Amino acid sequence: MDIFIPRDLSREAARQLLTEHAEYGKWELSRVRLHPDGSRHVRLRRKVMRVRSTL
Repeated sequence: MDIFIPRDLSREAARQLLTEHAEYGKWELSRVRLHPDGSRHVRLRRKVMRVRSTL
């Protein structure tokens, strides 16, 4: 999942946005690209859930 964060969005608001995606959508941060104009391009990936066998 790719998210474009404009440069006028505060750092705190961007953190809150990414935290919500991580908690409720089970995503984790994969890559952040900071552009010269101050905008950010964030790539998230699905979190891998490791489950142990109970057998």
